[in-house]
Amino acid sequence: MKEAFVEIKIGIQHSAREVSLESGETSEAIEAAVKNALEKGGVLDLVDEKGRKVIIPADKVAYVEIGEPASRRVGFGSI
Repeated sequence: MKEAFVEIKIGIQHSAREVSLESGETSEAIEAAVKNALEKGGVLDLVDEKGRKVIIPADKVAYVEIGEPASRRVGFGSI
């Protein structure tokens, strides 16, 4: 059984590094969570594929990049 994960990259204001995580949520659900946080001015609250929570103040979010769902590969692939 293959699980699809969405890669998310979040830029934080005044920080050289971005937050990067993978989530089992759909791209649409992630986009809705980001829009909701930005409109209400609260926090952006996401959970990664291992169940860890990422909480970022919405007013510190510089950008959010949501990738396409991709299946996780297991084993060795051809080069």
